[in-house]
Amino acid sequence: MTDFIIKKLPYDLSSNAGLALVGQYLKRIHLNALVDPAFPVRSGISNSDIVRTYLALLCMGKSDFEAAEAFRSSAFARHALGMRQAPSCATLRQRLDAQGSAWFERVDQINERLLALRLDGRPVDFGLLANGYCPVDIDTFAMDNGDSAKEGVGRTYAGVDGYCPLAAYLGTQGYCLQLALRPGTQHSACESQYNLEHVLPLAARLSSAPLLLRADSGFCSKDLMLAVHSHASALGRTVDYLIKWNPRSTPVQAWAQAKCADEATVWCLLREGKRACVWQADVELARGEDDQPIVARRIYRLTERTIDKQGNHLLLPQYTLEGWSTSLPQSITPAQIIELYCQHGTHEPFHSEFKTDMGLERLPSGKFDTNYRVCQMACVAMNLLRLIGVHTLHGKDAPVRHKAQRRRIKTVMEEIGLQGRAAHWPCGPLGAWSGRARSGLRGLCAPLRPTAGDIDGRHGAARCPDQRLRTFPATPATRAAIAAGPALHAAYRTPVVECLDGRWDDVHARHNGQRRVLDACRQAIRATKFRKSNEVRIRYGVVTDSGFIQR
Repeated sequence: MTDFIIKKLPYDLSSNAGLALVGQYLKRIHLNALVDPAFPVRSGISNSDIVRTYLALLCMGKSDFEAAEAFRSSAFARHALGMRQAPSCATLRQRLDAQGSAWFERVDQINERLLALRLDGRPVDFGLLANGYCPVDIDTFAMDNGDSAKEGVGRTYAGVDGYCPLAAYLGTQGYCLQLALRPGTQHSACESQYNLEHVLPLAARLSSAPLLLRADSGFCSKDLMLAVHSHASALGRTVDYLIKWNPRSTPVQAWAQAKCADEATVWCLLREGKRACVWQADVELARGEDDQPIVARRIYRLTERTIDKQGNHLLLPQYTLEGWSTSLPQSITPAQIIELYCQHGTHEPFHSEFKTDMGLERLPSGKFDTNYRVCQMACVAMNLLRLIGVHTLHGKDAPVRHKAQRRRIKTVMEEIGLQGRAAHWPCGPLGAWSGRARSGLRGLCAPLRPTAGDIDGRHGAARCPDQRLRTFPATPATRAAIAAGPALHAAYRTPVVECLDGRWDDVHARHNGQRRVLDACRQAIRATKFRKSNEVRIRYGVVTDSGFIQR
């Protein structure tokens, strides 16, 4: 029998090493500058720390407020997310209840800034269709919140009591533009034009490709089509729509008899006992300001079955009438339009990722405004995990898997250490994360060559593109430190400056420029008020896989 030796390690262990990547993305979008100036607090926990805490919980697949208690005893979580103090579950709930309705637009700004990031010098690849369009898929889905008295809970179309939020996705990779909470009894098309006022301009700012709005028959409304037409005119962009037609009370049998009697009808045999015919017609939606008709093209498909899929012969033929309304040009054939709509169904798994992977099936609060904000932050958390999955899990040390366009966010949570991966947290600037997490952190934090726009005069601070020097005042000395040239990796010998609040800032430079950068940092520190109390000091060391080793 093997004897086990139990001893206390000189460092702490954290099972959520992937929070370091989440914290770096939030740092890149300047979350503090977005939230704190608009919603200042006199004392206590800042509102930016509230946002960071709940976004981190959602990235870990936890939506309940009580899960925030784990951050209060985790030094790694606070350092990785850049928080000075972690809120309690009661503070988190009270702050979201008090500020829920006032933060609606602010969370949308956070999401837009995240999707507008340039990683490795390139914008985010949202994924285009084969015809060059960037799809904007909107749909509603049911959230089961039965056996509760939450505000807005009602009977949904799925036959359960809960909510019916509207989700909008950009591209083919699953990036979410909006997750707008709705009461369970609200129809899909009701007030959807107000959602388009936010979704379409945002999609136009993020993607330069022509946009194609796709929706199912629940959104078959003339008002919605006219709203898309007006947005296209206001934006000066190509914005088309493809919406499935709702037959409603259309006499299908009469249409079928007319098509069968028409000798010009072209039937396509799909299999024995099943054939279909396709045709198109123009539908006038309204009259424009110059009395010109606004016309939509509608594609119809009539399917006749005399033998069912089990091979049984039917006494009477069965007819199915389908249709699709679109503003796409005539160069796109009806068969291509039907195929484009079939691809619209690929967004359905994204709904399940919200409900199962992120644990958002049952919303945590009883107030509608608070739950609305929770859904907004879930949209940001999904985009965070999408970006991490795209830019982190494709290295040489990534797990061997089949080829895929994207990774499910549950896979991202497990493989970067957001769920059950241990990490060292020594008394230094960085822990020893797994190879995949470290490679993602290096790629995200790798400094670029500074430009003239990297000196932020509004806040009176000099910063690199990765914000390594944002705690220093904007002085000639810090500008000289920034201009020292392209940076080396954090695994090389690096001067580390310890600031008063306990955070660490790495100042990178070439080997032959170490002395000049170190002197510039000393001059910058002498100019600060902290130098008087000798509470700022410079440590020189090496960041390795086992932590920070001081020299």
